[in-house]
Amino acid sequence: MPKYLYVAVNEKNRKYKNEMIADSAEEVRKNLRARNLNPLSVTEAGKEEEKSIWDMEIGGNKDVHDLKLKKNKMLVFFHQMALMMRSGISLSIAMEVMIDSEKDKKMRQILRDISINLYNGLTLSRAMGAFKTFPLLYINIIQAGEANGKLDEAFEQCSRLLKKEIKLSGKIRGAMMYPAFLLLLTIALIIVMSIVVLPAFKDLFEGFGSELPAITQITMGMSDFIIHWGWLLLIVIIALCVAFSVLRKKNYTFAMGCAQFSIKIPIIGEVFRLTNVARFANMMATLTESGVNILDSLTLARDVITNLYMKDCLSQVIEDVKIGTPINVSMNRYKAVFDSLFTSMVRVGEESGQLSDSLTKIAGMYEDKANDATQAMTDAMTPAMTVIIAVIVGFVVISIVTAMFGMYGVISG
Repeated sequence: MPKYLYVAVNEKNRKYKNEMIADSAEEVRKNLRARNLNPLSVTEAGKEEEKSIWDMEIGGNKDVHDLKLKKNKMLVFFHQMALMMRSGISLSIAMEVMIDSEKDKKMRQILRDISINLYNGLTLSRAMGAFKTFPLLYINIIQAGEANGKLDEAFEQCSRLLKKEIKLSGKIRGAMMYPAFLLLLTIALIIVMSIVVLPAFKDLFEGFGSELPAITQITMGMSDFIIHWGWLLLIVIIALCVAFSVLRKKNYTFAMGCAQFSIKIPIIGEVFRLTNVARFANMMATLTESGVNILDSLTLARDVITNLYMKDCLSQVIEDVKIGTPINVSMNRYKAVFDSLFTSMVRVGEESGQLSDSLTKIAGMYEDKANDATQAMTDAMTPAMTVIIAVIVGFVVISIVTAMFGMYGVISG
């Protein structure tokens, strides 16, 4: 029979590290529970993957605190924890089940570390807060759930919130894929025509010695430029992109100007604004519903905003609220970010004392508006890119056909 290494703790959080011969890891766990020990890890001897857990001290392995996870991994964790907690399973057993069922090495390390910290006396929110894996707003929802004894609801809220975030981001990415494909196709078409197609016709035309029409000379000139100086053009474009990126990171004024301009771009700017407003409303609704106070909710919800100008406006709103200004009054000063419908619904929520309900309705409404705006952007960009491709191809075809007619005239004469 195989030999297993185990780490377990008793009711007083005393840790035991030993080995046991058994048919399976599950048998080891059953034997440990029969001795009133709670297993933290059970590993077949010689498995390198588990050695770090065997040597781990209670308090956690700091090496895993900076691990990053995909949102889908977090969503599965929140969803499964909500199901187990709602079914009456204790937190410690739920964590053990998650550890045993987790296949991803990074996630299993994180879950083990959290479990060890729980047995060391930390609350779940503090144990999770030690990781950069979990955003602060989710930690606050968990903390609120611990305070009101509704941890299952807190996990459910985290799951619902993250699911909406993933869905919204996915729709935007999906909407941008086809226009991006058309853009790449356009670039590839220009390169192929300039390097392969046009040079072949150029040799043919020059062989007949006929004078090329102006439109053909322009097309051939562009082809020559791309062939001989295309590399330089590529370097200039890359340099401009790098310079733009560095300026955005290093120069706050420049970054703020870009952010403000981005939400004013026709069609695309409205998508950026509505998407950020929907994210903000979703976060605010969930946080206030969880019992987080208004100021903390505003501060945490601000962090989900990706536009620097919009984030700065929210910072000003937070400062106004600190001195007693109603949220809707402060937001009304920033009409480029918060339209009249948004501020009106916030005002109704504040005056009726049902701000959380109003924010939930706002979130749903602005998600729909963001989806509509995204679809409108796709509907506008797709034909626009198609027209650009058609113009490029048409221009080249006309220049070639015109030259061929001239060449035919030379032959006939």
